[in-house]
Amino acid sequence: MDFYTFKNAFFVGVFMAFMIGPVFFMLLKTSILKGARAAIVFDIGVILGDVSFIMIAYYGSRNLLEKIKDDPRLFLIGGLILIVYGIITYLDKSNKKEVDHDQVEVPKANNYFKLFLNGFLLNFINIGVLAGWLGIMVVVGPTLNMNPVSIFWYFVIVIFGYAFADLMKILLAKKLKSKLTPLVIYRIKRGMGVLLIVFGAFFMLKGFIPKEKMDTIIDKVQIENFNK
Repeated sequence: MDFYTFKNAFFVGVFMAFMIGPVFFMLLKTSILKGARAAIVFDIGVILGDVSFIMIAYYGSRNLLEKIKDDPRLFLIGGLILIVYGIITYLDKSNKKEVDHDQVEVPKANNYFKLFLNGFLLNFINIGVLAGWLGIMVVVGPTLNMNPVSIFWYFVIVIFGYAFADLMKILLAKKLKSKLTPLVIYRIKRGMGVLLIVFGAFFMLKGFIPKEKMDTIIDKVQIENFNK
């Protein structure tokens, strides 16, 4: 795996960790009210939920992706999924409800198993998260030639980036909570939606540009980034 792919995977993990929602606020409140250890246990449950979604996305789409991995239309499908997810994020009516994060309840007892289970279930019941991982899988899988080892390590790095971002959130929970005003949260969610739409449009564009030309463009970008 080259540095560009490594950096891309790490960025995807960090990006997914900062998707504003109930899990985000629950993690902050758990850290503030019950301490870093409890928040880490909760986060392990969240991450296990994401790992489950990644496995569902991989095994659920593997056969189809194997058959059409060289078909440029695949980028259209993956890009479309990301665009739809981005539009839903951007227009989500629950934005106004989620800004009141004091409504997110944290269990009073220091029951680590319950915290772990809450983290897993709170993430796993969010079907939108599955849609996000599925879009990423549809785009990333064919670029790695559907190589199981390459895909495995790619998503290991994604999860590492996710866990790293969550650890930073846990350590900075009090500062983050004070900064997350309703207006800031609203802007972050809409910004995330716009980024997903842009990424989706980029991948859809790859479906119209010949692979050789797109590889040349990507190689040129990699060289320019390396020189910086």
